[in-house]
Amino acid sequence: MKKVAVFIAAGSGMGADAAKLLAKKGFKVAIMSSSGKGERLANKLNGLGFTGSNLNHNHIKDFINKVIQKYKRIDVLVNSAGHGPKGDILKIKDEDWILGMETYFLNVVRAVRIITPIMKKQKSGSIINISTYAVFEPDSNFPTSGIFRAGLASFTKIYADKYARYNIRINNVLPGFIDSLNAKDDFIKRVPLKRIGSVNEISSVIELLSNKGGAYITGQNIRVDGGITRSV
Repeated sequence: MKKVAVFIAAGSGMGADAAKLLAKKGFKVAIMSSSGKGERLANKLNGLGFTGSNLNHNHIKDFINKVIQKYKRIDVLVNSAGHGPKGDILKIKDEDWILGMETYFLNVVRAVRIITPIMKKQKSGSIINISTYAVFEPDSNFPTSGIFRAGLASFTKIYADKYARYNIRINNVLPGFIDSLNAKDDFIKRVPLKRIGSVNEISSVIELLSNKGGAYITGQNIRVDGGITRSV
């Protein structure tokens, strides 16, 4: 029986590349994105595609229902995200802070809330959230991302503690500057390895967490950032 991997907000970039890799490794894949790119990619991978927003509970629920109808199970959930508001922290408006929370925190909570009963019934599952290096070392260039994904790190640990008994694992992958984004030269100079990372380097970690090789890893924030973060 083939495993099933679900990708949310994965029409391009790191999420899309991870979907391609897991499909290549034998997973059945289901992909949702708001742009329609995820649905087109899923079709190319002989999977299930759905166009909808991870800011909308009903869209996620409808997507997951379609996955269960077709594949009867979900082994892996990969949560990606779009781009939230940026700017000076005192000039970001209330509504943009709320949008940041919707984009970088509640997007995961919504999906996890829907998918947990399925994984609990299976007595297995791996949830992987694509986060940011700026979680524990805040960067003023990415204020809403760093702040709300720091909250996601706490959510992840609390969830891991509660649901490990059901063999459900949850982890965050913390990328640095990756080639799916337009990294500025002054950003790259901050990286000890003196280069940006590739989406493939993120996908390989997601693959590990999706398989038996990562079966003893849960509640963790795994940095894949070229050494840009300094804390130990």
